[in-house]
Amino acid sequence: MEESAKFKEVQIELPEPLEGCESLSAVVGFPEWWPTGARIAVVIAHGEGDLNDPLITSLHHQLAAHRFLTLRFNFPFAEAGKKPKNPDPAVLEKAFRAALRLLAQDKTSAPSHLFLGGMGLGAQAAARLATSRIHADGLFFLGFPLHPKGAPGKPDIEALYRITSSMLFLQGGADPRCDLDVLRRSLSRVGAPTVLRIFEEADGSLLRPGLSEAERLGTYRAASRIVAEWMEGILDDT
Repeated sequence: MEESAKFKEVQIELPEPLEGCESLSAVVGFPEWWPTGARIAVVIAHGEGDLNDPLITSLHHQLAAHRFLTLRFNFPFAEAGKKPKNPDPAVLEKAFRAALRLLAQDKTSAPSHLFLGGMGLGAQAAARLATSRIHADGLFFLGFPLHPKGAPGKPDIEALYRITSSMLFLQGGADPRCDLDVLRRSLSRVGAPTVLRIFEEADGSLLRPGLSEAERLGTYRAASRIVAEWMEGILDDT
């Protein structure tokens, strides 16, 4: 991470309480010279953990150092220190929308471009949000949970068919919640442009068993580089 990127802990005020929470913890990463330049914002949702998940945190830092305004935030279950048990998609969407409103509070520095992404259930939440009137230049998914663990015959793919933005999938080759053959067949029927990058022998967190600390950090940097280069390619086309 470059020293030019600055990070600020903030609270996202909710228009209505969500699962007992009136606000959500978040971290904003400001690239050097913000808000001048292209003003590109990236909002990243965590999975079953919280906003401090190491993959999410590494991606957040690397993208801010690259040149993107980045925001990661807690879902209500994480803010309350709970594990997600059948999380309500409507609650996740409301939390995501509150995070987006935070970016638009200062009209003088509102983003000109927006990318949405997430890990696990955060990836699902980003996909559902993108089927609404929220416009995103692209969506990236880390360990998209295509189906229940060990049940590839029950894929949850409906939201992806309704998305019109470009999509990037970073998937573990041994993720029990995403059979790659089922994912490839599903993506072949998606109308929007899609890119699939596979991390061999990895699980939903993109990690292989038995990695050293250096190898784990290297995997996180590789994932961040893939996301950043994919976003740059979309921006170049526009």
